[in-house]
Amino acid sequence: MKKTKIEWCDSTWNPVTGCLHGCEYCYARAMTKRFPAIYLNGFEPTFYDDRLDQFDNCKGRNIFVCSMGDLFGNFIPDVWIKKVLDKCKQNQQHNYLFLTKNPERYWDILMGFKLPENIWLGTTVTGKTGRFKDLPRAEAVNTFISIEPLLNDIPDSEFERMPKWVIIGAETGRRKNKVIPKKEWIDKIVKHCRENNVPVFMKGSLIPIVGEENMLREFPESLKK
Repeated sequence: MKKTKIEWCDSTWNPVTGCLHGCEYCYARAMTKRFPAIYLNGFEPTFYDDRLDQFDNCKGRNIFVCSMGDLFGNFIPDVWIKKVLDKCKQNQQHNYLFLTKNPERYWDILMGFKLPENIWLGTTVTGKTGRFKDLPRAEAVNTFISIEPLLNDIPDSEFERMPKWVIIGAETGRRKNKVIPKKEWIDKIVKHCRENNVPVFMKGSLIPIVGEENMLREFPESLKK
């Protein structure tokens, strides 16, 4: 788990796995079925205390936290979240990136925990679900949006509240009703990001749509270190 094929981070860290959102395009649920010896409880939310120290005393890197679940889902106990955040605070050499479909819970955590600068709070937006404005304001904390999978055109009104970073990707896999995003949907996102000086990272799944020569692989300055 110290290396990953996810293009926008260096490593993944899964002290908590599992999710109850039920997204039909979820790759993580499929992974738990493929590797039942690793995910003993399947996709049920599970805490692994023995994984908390995994990145202690390691060289600094950008770490995607809980890629196999949603740490801020309403089904996750507060005590699990606190243990993970405490460990992030102890290891300032790393940047920790969180991604949730329930960004409203970030506000609950922010009320009782002073976030260090190495923590990035993200949410998923698809054009059908998720909203930019549900994130805390980017002036206060590091925020990012993962527009993956892009399932529909995103209204211009969403871009009135911009994060510090935007990731874009198409749905992968062989789902029967898989959506192929239109190039104009992607162009609109990039246009708004350019107007607001927000870096854009395009995942490889967009190459067939925008072309290799138009791929953007940008990071915020603090994630380049």
